[in-house]
Amino acid sequence: MRFEKPVPIAELAVLLQATLMGDKTAYVTGINEIHKVQKGDLVFVDHPKYYEKCLRSAATCIIINQEVPVPPGKSLLVVTDPFAAYLSLVDTYRPFTPSLVPVSESAVIGEDTIVMPGAYIGNHVTIGKNCIIHPQVTILDHCHLGDGVIIQAGSVIGSDAFYYNRKTALPVQYRKMKSCGRVLIEDQVEIGAGCTIDRGVTADTLIGTGTKIDNQVHIGHDCVIGRNCLIAAQVGLAGAVTLEDEVVLWGQVGVNKTLTIGKGAIVFGQSGVASTIAGEKTYWGTPAIDFNEKKRELVWVKRIPSLWEKLKSLIR
Repeated sequence: MRFEKPVPIAELAVLLQATLMGDKTAYVTGINEIHKVQKGDLVFVDHPKYYEKCLRSAATCIIINQEVPVPPGKSLLVVTDPFAAYLSLVDTYRPFTPSLVPVSESAVIGEDTIVMPGAYIGNHVTIGKNCIIHPQVTILDHCHLGDGVIIQAGSVIGSDAFYYNRKTALPVQYRKMKSCGRVLIEDQVEIGAGCTIDRGVTADTLIGTGTKIDNQVHIGHDCVIGRNCLIAAQVGLAGAVTLEDEVVLWGQVGVNKTLTIGKGAIVFGQSGVASTIAGEKTYWGTPAIDFNEKKRELVWVKRIPSLWEKLKSLIR
């Protein structure tokens, strides 16, 4: 999430009632997660296991729950509960604002775009030219659509990330990590009926130019989908997946979180992608492997009964 203008770190320290260490004159330009962090960003960390990763990251400011040596050029905000501090920042700089009309007054809709009855367009949404938004489509706050986008009936763009902070002390608790990211849909994208596309937690979920998505597809938070991809019905992408350009996923493919599918890869239906796979190849199975290797594997599986009978005859 980008702030409307840079915020002095001293102002954040007062807001969070935090102890400020390191550079006391710095400015913060936004909030981000560690795998997306850039210079000027603020991140939070509440477990010693991840201290070093955050301290060595590009982040300008780190909310932390312990005083530690401050790397040069960085600022630390020391608080008791960094997660609660993060929630406080989201509530302050991107608060939930109800909109009780079908199209928010702050939405911007381009020339020759059609919004059909029953659709809902949230606060600060921008939609480009020559788009078609079918009935019962929901486009939630801060999402951006380019030109020539088509969204079929019943799809939801910009729902909250399925992302929780788990506390293992009994009883186990899950605290919702409020989403302040966006969904960005580039030009000439088509999205089928009944799809759900989650906003980024703090960054953006991106659908690249020319990508076509079938019905009942789920795309998790912070996914980055390249240009001219083809995604068939009932595909599910977990959070922070990257599809490079021209990837094809056939029906009911499931993709595990935080992995990459290389440019031009094709994954056949009902496959499960469990780890990063290279581009320009065809895959099948669970876990998905090279299609030709999978075919050879199936041939040998079919031979097992006859091989077993031969083995038994030799034993006799």
